[in-house]
Amino acid sequence: MPAAEEDEVSAAEARRIALAAQGFANPRPTGRIDVRHIRRVLDSIAVLQLDSVNVFCRSHYMPLFSRLGPYPRDLLDELTAHKRGPVRRELVEYWAHMAALIPVEMYPLFRWRMDRPDSWGSLGRVLRENPGLVDDLVRRMAGDGPMRAGETGFERPNNPGSMWNWHDGKVALEHLFYSGRVMASRRVNFERWYDLTEHVLPASVAAAAPATEAEQRRDLVRIATRALGVGTVADIADYFRMAQASTKAGLAELVETGEVRPVRVEGWDPPAYLWAQARRPRRIAARALLSPFDSLVWFRPRDERLFRFHYRIEIYTPPPKRVFGYYVLPFLLGDRLVARVDLKSDRAAGVLRVQSAFAEADVGSSGWPRVEEVSVELAEELGLAARWLGLDGIQVMPRGDLAPALRAAVTTSCRAAG
Repeated sequence: MPAAEEDEVSAAEARRIALAAQGFANPRPTGRIDVRHIRRVLDSIAVLQLDSVNVFCRSHYMPLFSRLGPYPRDLLDELTAHKRGPVRRELVEYWAHMAALIPVEMYPLFRWRMDRPDSWGSLGRVLRENPGLVDDLVRRMAGDGPMRAGETGFERPNNPGSMWNWHDGKVALEHLFYSGRVMASRRVNFERWYDLTEHVLPASVAAAAPATEAEQRRDLVRIATRALGVGTVADIADYFRMAQASTKAGLAELVETGEVRPVRVEGWDPPAYLWAQARRPRRIAARALLSPFDSLVWFRPRDERLFRFHYRIEIYTPPPKRVFGYYVLPFLLGDRLVARVDLKSDRAAGVLRVQSAFAEADVGSSGWPRVEEVSVELAEELGLAARWLGLDGIQVMPRGDLAPALRAAVTTSCRAAG
């Protein structure tokens, strides 16, 4: 890494820089939310992670709600082709972080990853047992158009407890997807429809002059550093799941051009890198529930450095061993993560159920909000989320040290609204 003069950044300033880079320094819109607002969020964060868990809300919807408030979800469905009928495709799927939505213009930046599709361990077995399967699926899509995994002619295996549980047809389609030969043409009821890339990718994007692998990686490092505001090599590498060696190489180029500056962050052991044009606000006045897969919190070591927030998702933890709950969302207030709530949308009953609510240990101490303030603000945010999801009420269960105060705040808020 080229030698450069390093600035000192305080821990509090690093936290505010990170929040501003992720869009939390901007006030939520007060009027109608349209596609321009969604584009501005994507300009900041670049990626929406997908996840199949729907106990509260699909993960890709939440980052926009966290930053914009109650926006029309069908508008995002239209931009992502997650619906039947006409769409205006601006976001496409790829393994950008994990499975994720990215602006369509970014798709060619992952060609280097598409050229290394041998990571699907079960593909070798599938090709040995059925060597013509991949080419057969390509021919079928060329002639018949989009295909769902259930239309490949294979039955789903009965493997209880398996995370993926893929049949051979699904394995072959996912290989084609990873290698860039097919794309997700749309999703209906969250089921992916596969089609040949030339049928999905806009011609203007497909025809663009190809960048070299080094240029692709450098551009991804640029996007990641800008989205993080300030971060370590590990933080920046994780954003698009890149190797740290190539991330360091990209950072070296960006330091040379002046787009990125090496800095020392108070309390951080690893060196850090600051996006040179990052906003450095004196105050953040944010309030947001955060999906476990939000780009602000998805890299857990960074959560501990930025927020002193130890966060582990417990979906795959046996219930008796869960500390906080099944689907736990951090609650951001100001520039701190102050609480965590386990949420479930009981759609049959029309209720948003808070299955547990815990305050962080520092709540009430110097520089942190009091429990009463956290409860009132969280109750208001939960009410906003419930209405956005079409739920009529909020039920706070007794589990967690914040639950009594939150239940009282929810009751007061409901009386005021009624």
